[in-house]
Amino acid sequence: MKNYLSFSQEVLEAKEKGLPIVALESTIISHGMPYPQNVQTAREVEQIIRDMGAVPATIAIIDGKIKIGLTDEELEMFGNAKNVAKASRRDLGYLLATKKIGATTVAATMIAAELAGIELFVTGGIGGVHRGAENTMDISADLEELAQTNVAVVCAGAKSILDIGLTLEYLETKGVPVVGFGTDILPAFYTRESEFSVNFRLNTVEDVANMMRAKWEIGLNGGAVIANPIPEEDALDAKFINNIIEEALQEAEEKGIKGKDVTPFLLGKVKELTEGESLKANIALVKNNAKVGAGIAIALNNNKK
Repeated sequence: MKNYLSFSQEVLEAKEKGLPIVALESTIISHGMPYPQNVQTAREVEQIIRDMGAVPATIAIIDGKIKIGLTDEELEMFGNAKNVAKASRRDLGYLLATKKIGATTVAATMIAAELAGIELFVTGGIGGVHRGAENTMDISADLEELAQTNVAVVCAGAKSILDIGLTLEYLETKGVPVVGFGTDILPAFYTRESEFSVNFRLNTVEDVANMMRAKWEIGLNGGAVIANPIPEEDALDAKFINNIIEEALQEAEEKGIKGKDVTPFLLGKVKELTEGESLKANIALVKNNAKVGAGIAIALNNNKK
């Protein structure tokens, strides 16, 4: 494993001191937001985690290594670099062997975090079952990873461009708990609510940490979705955003956009059609998730046996 994992000095020192660490993905930088907001947000999210008393570890593939923690220069590079591969489970071996640059998705970040001994990961929204998947079979590898990899994932629910109902059904089949942090209703990324309920509501970071610890200690592999609603002042109107998503989905279908290209296209289109309001909401929810995630990471660190 030493041949493939490379720790930043900050993360290495955190591990040596037994400090709580929060994993962060790099796809949100290279594929999820435009420059310079992507790099600025990445830096601000890392600082929020530090201010909360935990240590951030942004993860990416660089020069044949899984980098656990990026330098400021590396964050800048991911914000600007062209042709950065979007790395999921299937891509990791290839990218490491060819020494190509890769930005980790939810699935790949979970794998890397577990390899590095990190139990908590913060992202914007998880992938899931795409609309029309009954015909296309377009289902994100994130869901399978949640079923088998021991990392808790703090997010603002499933991206509202997905079929949220089918995503929840898939997670139920795989035995993945969907927990509402202070809410009974599953948030839908840009909005605080959807038409779906969560499996359980937990109101404190300690409660979440205790649930994860109990799950893992009895040998139940896999993570959990910790659904943390976007702050009320940053949420978009549900009817407004859903109409825009429908328009973006129709355009993607007309252009024949499929597979892992769908999400970046839809997010870009939604940003364009909302005149930037969706990007502001995206940044706000990621920062909010970082605060909650850092708290859970600290609680997980405190309740280690």
